Amino acid sequence: MISAYEGMEMLRRSSVFAAEVMEVFDRSPTEKELVSQSKVLCRDYIHSKLHRAGIGWTKPEHGSSGGTLSDISSVLLCLGDELEYLRPNVYHNVARQLNITVASENIVSDAFLAVAAEIFSTGVTWGKIVSLYAMAGALAVDCVRHGHPAMVHLIVDCMGEFVHKSLVSWLKKRGGWADITKCVINTDPSLCSHWFVTAVCACGHYLKAVMFYLLREK
Repeated sequence: MISAYEGMEMLRRSSVFAAEVMEVFDRSPTEKELVSQSKVLCRDYIHSKLHRAGIGWTKPEHGSSGGTLSDISSVLLCLGDELEYLRPNVYHNVARQLNITVASENIVSDAFLAVAAEIFSTGVTWGKIVSLYAMAGALAVDCVRHGHPAMVHLIVDCMGEFVHKSLVSWLKKRGGWADITKCVINTDPSLCSHWFVTAVCACGHYLKAVMFYLLREK
């Protein structure tokens, strides 16, 4: 038989362990985790776009998403498809729209970050975030098609850099990337309409950002 003291000690340890487990599930993601997740999601998104375009590119296995992040990746791609469906010409031939050569790392990274900054110049929405990923996917397709597959990793790094500088606080307030799933799982017609309105606005912000990049002083 165990003593009363031993019983109390076992109960205490059990309670501490339970509290630690709950803390892991309940805590908000750290900034580092959000940035890392944004890069994994970007790799997944680009990999899917390249696969659909019939272009070979091997996604690093260690960077693959799994579990909840895999579900988020699927939602992000689904929303990106909707966005491209609304404006099929906006997210194709991005390099040509930006009038850039994809042979230079500096040019590609500068263009990506400049357009990203302009898209979010008036605030953050999930529609704009989806628009940014759609732009990243389209730009990656352009890079690989023109014989510069190494640029894919640069685009992923640029995504992480931009999320770190401009989107982390917004994501933390919403509990992380999982909040994006609310864009598709809710069947309320008014919220569904809200998503499409946001998506159309995102297209507009993207086009404005492209024009801003083309007209800026060089």
